[in-house]
Amino acid sequence: MKPGDHPDFFRMPAPAGRSRESSIVLTRHGRFRHDGEVFGHRGLEQGFAAWIRRHPDNGRYILSNGYDWCYFGVEDTPFFVTAVRREGERPIIDLFDGSSEALDAASVTVDADDVLRVRVKGGAYQARFTQPAQRDLMVWLAPEEPIALEVLGKRYPIVPTPAAVGEAGSG
Repeated sequence: MKPGDHPDFFRMPAPAGRSRESSIVLTRHGRFRHDGEVFGHRGLEQGFAAWIRRHPDNGRYILSNGYDWCYFGVEDTPFFVTAVRREGERPIIDLFDGSSEALDAASVTVDADDVLRVRVKGGAYQARFTQPAQRDLMVWLAPEEPIALEVLGKRYPIVPTPAAVGEAGSG
């Protein structure tokens, strides 16, 4: 049993002389920074991405490996879609934490910067599409206006991202 399995894990104080606050920030481009410096290793970033959670009491973003946790900042979205691939006729999205899931086509929106976003992890989080992932998604674009995705014979309009949906947080 890991400490993270204990029901009060996220309520326990930080180790002596330490703080739960950190200077780690996830940029709007999907890169982790610490004290202003970009992490130098993509594997380390993927590991950190796999630790992203929300604190169960206050909803702030945390990094938790099951043994310890800390708050961190998020400039835009906590997840990023790095690729879209076909599995049968379904679009599958690959996320920057190394996981994959079926695209929730009904939740795809476009923000003011023309960047696509989608709900991931069972709808719990918003993810931003990288440019390569946006290109991958083009094969599911409906041929006629207004802009929409066509998945498994069903049309899903791509609507503007609501301004109030922003998930950015200081951590």
